[in-house]
Amino acid sequence: MSWQPAAEPECLDGPDDVEMLIRPHEKDLGGFTVRRALPSAERRTVGPYVFFDHMGPASFSSGRGIDVRPHPHIGLATVTYLFAGEILHRDSLGSVQPIRPGAVNLMTSGRGIVHSERTPPEQRIAGAALHGIQLWLALPVALQETDPAFVHYPATTIPVVDAGEARVTVIMGTAYGVSSPVATHSPTLYVEVMFLKDGRLPLPGSHDERAVYVVEGRAAIGAIDLNAGDMAIVSPGAEPALQGDSGARIMIIGGEAFPEPRTVWWNFVSSDKARIEQAKQDWRAGRFDAVPGETEFIPLPE
Repeated sequence: MSWQPAAEPECLDGPDDVEMLIRPHEKDLGGFTVRRALPSAERRTVGPYVFFDHMGPASFSSGRGIDVRPHPHIGLATVTYLFAGEILHRDSLGSVQPIRPGAVNLMTSGRGIVHSERTPPEQRIAGAALHGIQLWLALPVALQETDPAFVHYPATTIPVVDAGEARVTVIMGTAYGVSSPVATHSPTLYVEVMFLKDGRLPLPGSHDERAVYVVEGRAAIGAIDLNAGDMAIVSPGAEPALQGDSGARIMIIGGEAFPEPRTVWWNFVSSDKARIEQAKQDWRAGRFDAVPGETEFIPLPE
């Protein structure tokens, strides 16, 4: 499908279109780099998003891969989206689901879920690759204690839009004339933009808070240049265009900010600090449901 913007006067983007720039902290996990843009010292959240991790790109030698042992979550939804490689998801609901490029794994923790993420055995034989984004979205107060759930959306179900110089994938929410089938718990935007040649693309403007993250290549918002690893927080109400060089891959996130602040401690998110303390005690005491077939686990940080 294709999308064309309605004719309108040329908008000159200025420095006021960008509220702040975030340069993620990088962490090397033994040949595997993760860049964490949210939370940061400059900004804790964007809309419902409380966590933004850029994983890789990484190439593992034969026999190696990622092994994220079982660990718990409460009060959030995780969204995993890959550009390359494969991750095998297992959780305490009994879900066993490989995720591959272009597909979406949506896990809603609610009152509590446990999951593991590993490179599948068959991917380790010749040497695995991994590149992708993992996001956490805080749940609205009314859904923080909902039943846990897991849904996988194949790549063929995620809408892709021909926007001229760019190919746009609407991962969550509604943008560029299409709506994603991925469930949302509050007003949410999540879009991947791939510039096929140098060009411009208007940013969706129907969300309280928005951010742009450059995965690969170079981009700009007005006079603000963005390189790989940069996150730009877009000013509220601004209607700038995103400029991208050919080959640039850019993620756009956004949504409605919650009126209640969230506490994020380890893998737990809640508007109630006492609920975080209860989750700590429950994990330490082994009261979370286990992941079938898994015996390892990540201990509670001290």
